Amino acid sequence: MAETVFIPLETFPGEGRIAASPESVKKLKTLGFDVVVQAGAGTLSRIPDSEFEKAGAAIGSAGDAARADVVLKVRRPSSAEVAGYKSGAIVLAIMDPYGNDQALAEMAKAGVSAFAMELMPRITRAQSMDVLSSQANLAGYQAVIEAASEYDRAMPMMMTAAGTVPAAKVFVMGAGVAGLQAIATARRLGAVVSATDVRPASKEQVASLGAKFVAVEDEEFKAAETAGGYAKEMSAEYKAKQAALTAEHLAKQDIVITTALIPGRPAPRLITRDMLKAMKPGSIAVDLAVERGGNVEGAVADQVVEVEGVKVVGYTNMPGRIAASASALYAKNLVTFLETMVSKETKALALNAGDELVKATMLTHGGAVVHPNFAAAPVVVAASS
Repeated sequence: MAETVFIPLETFPGEGRIAASPESVKKLKTLGFDVVVQAGAGTLSRIPDSEFEKAGAAIGSAGDAARADVVLKVRRPSSAEVAGYKSGAIVLAIMDPYGNDQALAEMAKAGVSAFAMELMPRITRAQSMDVLSSQANLAGYQAVIEAASEYDRAMPMMMTAAGTVPAAKVFVMGAGVAGLQAIATARRLGAVVSATDVRPASKEQVASLGAKFVAVEDEEFKAAETAGGYAKEMSAEYKAKQAALTAEHLAKQDIVITTALIPGRPAPRLITRDMLKAMKPGSIAVDLAVERGGNVEGAVADQVVEVEGVKVVGYTNMPGRIAASASALYAKNLVTFLETMVSKETKALALNAGDELVKATMLTHGGAVVHPNFAAAPVVVAASS
């Protein structure tokens, strides 16, 4: 009897993405799985139930999770969802494990093997499974679209018989995946773009997209990248020098997009109220790190607020605002990873605890929290009141 993959309707408020696409369902079928998609799960990603049925999936209800061998999700399952899973089920999702010990404990107690897709190592083999990159790419794009929507002027320079409209000046802070896509998108819309990052390698990438690079390029800057390609935490002295340069540059910009996130840490504060005050009235700031406290002082989660005359955009789920595109990429990430857990000979699930991808992403297994970064999380679930 074939093993079952279940794809539920996401219950997190405002989450429009789904962990499957018709293409990923077809792939799951070729891997030997029976696939059940909860009714209406793809509606906000513009995928009607009929499309999943054509791809070979059955349409079911939330209760079908109880018999699933694999559950594919966008967000970490809620306590109620976990309670409905069978022991031994594999659960793949963006788990947000940092600071959520209670949730990890609940998954461990339920006996599920939970995998955090955002912990996927950035190695060649795992590029097609890298959810941070696939979703950040879209976040960077959408950040520019949101900025253009709030900006009450044209983005490109326009020369008309009635006069010339100057191009918007866009400053991108953080040239990782999201930042580079923001640069590319703003350039396509005709803006004059500049960018900054503490990683030396980013200078060439920024220049290749036609943007100006802005940074204090001292000795600390030259060593400011981890082996995994993330930005290192900089010294207070460097931060002060970079802040002074940023403040001077920021005052001349129309739009700023901040993308600085350090895994498991509060987002670094890049823009203060005083910096916003120095910007032109009606300028726009888009904070892509608001879910971790924000890069911009005064940013409010899931709101557009005015701070010192600047509109600060603080949407926490930017990829979810273009759910159709985000779901298609995320579904491919998931099915590619799941394929590594399927035996080519038997077409059955065969979890290899020694696989580097499994070791990097597995949070819970066999009733315990097993990931070394979170293994101290107690598997004692508080009694409900």
